[in-house]
Amino acid sequence: MARIAVIGAGMGAMAAAARLAVAGHRVAVYERTDTYGGALRRFERDGFAFDTGPGLLPLPAVHRDLFVKTGKEPLEDRVELVQVDPSARHVFADGTEVSLPNVSRAGVVAALDEALGAGAGQRWGDFLVRAREAWDRARRPLLEEPLWPNWQVLAEREPYPAVPHKRLLRTRRAGTLAEVGAWELRDPRLAALLESHALAYGLDPRTAPASAAVLPYLDHAFGTWYVRGGLRELARAVYERCLARRVEFTFGAEVGGIVDKDGRAAGVELADGTVAEAEFVVAGVPPRMLDGMVRGTALRGAGEVPPQPGAPSRLTVLLALRGGRPEGTAHRTVVHTEERAAELDALFGAVPGLPERPTVSVSRPGDPALVPDPEHEAVTLTATVPASASADLRAQADRMIAVASRAIPGLRDRLLWHEVRTPADIARVTGAEGGAVPAPALAADRGRLLHPANTTGLAGLFTVGGWSHPGGGLPHAGMSGALVAGLIVEGPEFRGSQ
Repeated sequence: MARIAVIGAGMGAMAAAARLAVAGHRVAVYERTDTYGGALRRFERDGFAFDTGPGLLPLPAVHRDLFVKTGKEPLEDRVELVQVDPSARHVFADGTEVSLPNVSRAGVVAALDEALGAGAGQRWGDFLVRAREAWDRARRPLLEEPLWPNWQVLAEREPYPAVPHKRLLRTRRAGTLAEVGAWELRDPRLAALLESHALAYGLDPRTAPASAAVLPYLDHAFGTWYVRGGLRELARAVYERCLARRVEFTFGAEVGGIVDKDGRAAGVELADGTVAEAEFVVAGVPPRMLDGMVRGTALRGAGEVPPQPGAPSRLTVLLALRGGRPEGTAHRTVVHTEERAAELDALFGAVPGLPERPTVSVSRPGDPALVPDPEHEAVTLTATVPASASADLRAQADRMIAVASRAIPGLRDRLLWHEVRTPADIARVTGAEGGAVPAPALAADRGRLLHPANTTGLAGLFTVGGWSHPGGGLPHAGMSGALVAGLIVEGPEFRGSQ
């Protein structure tokens, strides 16, 4: 039984802690803030409640597996999972609208044909078949296994298949997600639907590899889920599972350094000078914070995947509305920008800035736990913004409200008050520089979107969470916890769940 120190109480770190405790280890978690959950926070005011991080749960099998492997009570006994249907409503630049049924290929095809014209559904359905092929090729190395030592294979090999081209009498392979949309979907609205999945993760579809096609495929194949009471309830359930497995938590405990004894991690030193000895250390913090904790040891070699630089952030606007949520309202609506090129140029240009007309995701859960009574509604708006963005964020929030009015008639008349959560708020909670939000790992593109391995150059030190393999997002963070636990329990020969 080893002593294990975990730095941070984010979702990936807690997943690792619970799994390691079940394996018989003594696990202590040190969290610099006053609570658990990482980005999964909650804001409450006047009887309204809002998730300030992710609002929906993709690929719930990851967290179901966590609860199966760490106790007798399944996930559904700890939280109420609700499948969101429709999975999303989309309001396009030309005013066209479509609501996509959850986990129904035939339903999605029919809805797209009706809204966008005959043939649109078939083109999207054919795209999903190819996206599944990419998922089948990339799923194990990019989600279920530790990062390959020969990761260059993933960097060089595009899993998204080439497509026959009738005029050229040969196949043509898209290099970017935008090319997939232009060449295969052949409708600006379908292209916007595709690209919105990349943009939501802070990726520029013009440069993101075609392998990013797996992002919409995940929603289509495994469904979109909501946790009753908000995603903060999922964080609570994981925290309580850790407590049940006798994981110890210390909040307000900032780690200042990692103890290095004879070239091996031997514990952590807190900011107050206290030293907690351990045989293993698991760090669930951003790369820059971790680098500041290690003295004299290079954590990544020249031939290894480096940390991802330059990830964007999110701006979140919380709306308290008078008047109840109308019957039949979609849980999630994506209001697409009317100026695609201008939005992408602003966000991903040489000097990133704020677009005048952003794409906005509108979350309307219809959850009684989030409102003071049925005559009010809690709505959350999110948009991608550059990390460290600070200028004119209040004005940008007003622009987001104006965009959301395309999806919610009479929005400004119903508005009681609103709160804004900025990249600086994300930075305070997660420690990420500029409030950056990591994207999931993706293949191809010379490895630009891979994340560093969970092992490091300091023996006994492992990394977990969105800034490590397999990257950002709730399912990926949960899988990073499983991978780190496997590497510690089974050793370097661990090759992922079978």
